[in-house]
Amino acid sequence: MKLGRVEFCHFLQIIALFLCLSGMSQAELSRSRSKPYFQSGRPRTKRSWVWNQFFVLEEYMGSDPLYVGKLHSDVDKGDGSIKYILSGEGASSIFIIDENTGDIHATKRLDREEQAYYTLRAQALDRQTSKPVEPESEFVIKIQDINDNEPKFLDGPYTAGVPEMSPVGTSVVQVTATDADDPTYGNSARVVYSILQGQPYFSVEPKTGVIKTALPNMDREAKDQYLLVIQAKDMVGQNGGLSGTTSVTVTLTDVNDNPPRFPRRSYQYNVPESLPVASVVARIKAADADVGPNAEMEYKIVDGDGLGVFKISVDKDTQEGIITIQKELDYEGKASYTLRIEAANKHVDPRFLSLGPFSDMTTVKIIVEDVDEPPVFTSRLYSMVVSEAAKVGTIIGTVAAHDPDASNSPVRYSIDRNTDLERYFNIDANSGVITTAKSLDRETNAVHNITVLAMESQNPSQIGRGYVGITILDINDNAPEFAMEYETTVCENAQPGQVIQKISAVDKDDPPSGHQFYFSLTGDAANNHNFSLQDNKDNTASVLTRRNGFRRQEQSVYYLPIFIVDSGSPSLSSTNTLTIRVCDCDVDGIAQTCNAEAYILPAGLSTGALIAILACVLTLLVLVLLIVTMRRRKKEPLIFDEERDIRENIVRYDDEGGGEEDTEAFDMAALRNLNIIRDTKTRRDVTPEIQFLSRPTFKSIPDNVIFREFIWERLKEADVDPCAPPYDSLQTYAFEGNGSVAESLSSLDSISSNSDQNYDYLSDWGPRFKRLADMYGTGPESLYS
Repeated sequence: MKLGRVEFCHFLQIIALFLCLSGMSQAELSRSRSKPYFQSGRPRTKRSWVWNQFFVLEEYMGSDPLYVGKLHSDVDKGDGSIKYILSGEGASSIFIIDENTGDIHATKRLDREEQAYYTLRAQALDRQTSKPVEPESEFVIKIQDINDNEPKFLDGPYTAGVPEMSPVGTSVVQVTATDADDPTYGNSARVVYSILQGQPYFSVEPKTGVIKTALPNMDREAKDQYLLVIQAKDMVGQNGGLSGTTSVTVTLTDVNDNPPRFPRRSYQYNVPESLPVASVVARIKAADADVGPNAEMEYKIVDGDGLGVFKISVDKDTQEGIITIQKELDYEGKASYTLRIEAANKHVDPRFLSLGPFSDMTTVKIIVEDVDEPPVFTSRLYSMVVSEAAKVGTIIGTVAAHDPDASNSPVRYSIDRNTDLERYFNIDANSGVITTAKSLDRETNAVHNITVLAMESQNPSQIGRGYVGITILDINDNAPEFAMEYETTVCENAQPGQVIQKISAVDKDDPPSGHQFYFSLTGDAANNHNFSLQDNKDNTASVLTRRNGFRRQEQSVYYLPIFIVDSGSPSLSSTNTLTIRVCDCDVDGIAQTCNAEAYILPAGLSTGALIAILACVLTLLVLVLLIVTMRRRKKEPLIFDEERDIRENIVRYDDEGGGEEDTEAFDMAALRNLNIIRDTKTRRDVTPEIQFLSRPTFKSIPDNVIFREFIWERLKEADVDPCAPPYDSLQTYAFEGNGSVAESLSSLDSISSNSDQNYDYLSDWGPRFKRLADMYGTGPESLYS
């Protein structure tokens, strides 16, 4: 009769309960046999009720509290005088005790995997006095395990790899399952492994969980991945045990068990003959079922007539063989090539050599196609020479080109004018003869590099290029001249025979044997008494003095004509003039000054000092002119000096003020109300001197009658005047009053014969009017004063 899981658990609980009851009976029996004992000095009863351990079954499913055990003391007579107390882990919350009987019960469902045992303390007290009748005792309640946890694969799911073609029994991976039940009690935690999926390819060790291959020669190219299901079951795999599963993904890794094979025994490719060197002709690939390094291949040309024309290399990414050109193709020379190519694995596994050679051969035929090619020159570079004295139309040389195609089309020649901008040369279009078109000058351009174009007559788009280097041969057509512009000086105290200058010459020509120059004085200068010339025979000459005592005031510059002849054929000559200046020199013969004007300057003053003096004089003159100008522009005082001429001056004041808001210059209220007496105010537009001389005129008249009458008259004139501005415009009245204490001082009528006015009173006005009194007085002393 087979028991189910629930029935089996109930069966185990009954057995455990029976064992606990048996233990309790034996414990009570031991307590009844124990005797009290006394200790010296203090009587003490031997503790006879201590239990070292209680057992309780986990996962109790009943409705009543689970009986754990009983505590009893020999002192307890059963009359209820003893009280039992429980303390420690889980006391009162999980475990309770009957204080009268000492029975212990568990009130909650216990799980051994959460806590395997509890440590508690028990004490018996006298109910009346609450004093202990027994010492406190410690005991342990241990939770008995049941098989309530299935095995688990904590590291799953698993992935593993094993080389393909591995022998039977090759270890793949080890799986491990753990069971939370008590491994020391029964078989609840004893696990065995089995394979549920993955047979017959793999197997598993029941006790260790090691997965191994079960079939030989598993081929990755046929199937490269397997999914295994592994089961772990406790209770040593017996019925009623719990189980758990995990998955294992096993991948077969590649080994080099497949040789390369070309899909075809022969290939054919057509390429144009104009394909440049290093161009790709074809790509071929041998098939290899392996991957990674096991599929890496090497290609090589082992035979054929194109060994030196083509080469093959491998593309590391695609493992293709790349055929490229090493030399230029020529359809007219060879129209086809045959190559024998081998492909072989780089990494060969000796275990699989029995499967055959790990290489393969194929044939590649390359057909060269004809292409219309441009003309080809017989030489890539032509070298020609011509004399610079050659006349226009002189033949320099000939170039030749031909059409390499079978048609052999005629060729026409021309010069690329971008390489002959000055058009020095011409070429015959049919013969390729190059001639001069202009006069040549080696000194301007010694070498001409031109490009000659050859064009097919039937196909002008096909153009070949040839390069011609024309060297211009030198002739002696340039006269020698001074190598540089010399600055020659001679000291006033120079001695006869003293070298004052060493000269050399240059020539633009370039004779093969080098230059040789001859120096001499011209015929006119050969007998001069000042200087002589000495040819040093090394393409240099020295200028020497013939006398001493050169003086700048007599002659400051000498011109010496020198005749130079080269060694060309025919030889050329030129006359070059050497300028020699007379200078004042120091004791070491170093020139200090070479100007003849220095003799007319005062002794001890240099040119710089004179310039500084002149600058100072000019500065003083400018300052004087500025001072005079400022004094003239300064305003003259109103009080005239006695020496100045007295004339009548009309002074005009054009100050219109600032409008109604300007209360300083004009009092607008006085114009609106003419009865208001206006006090004298200081005007801002009159200088202090003028203000001091002004006379107070209006305050003495109490009613401003004069101003009122004057303004009304002007207003009437403006009202009746049709040409006057509008009424609201500003009217300006220049009125000074109608009387003066001094009356009129005008001299306009003084020249009339009937003037009988007497000006003698002017002499009473003081010294300021003395000049007027003299002019207009009647006394005889005033006539010629």
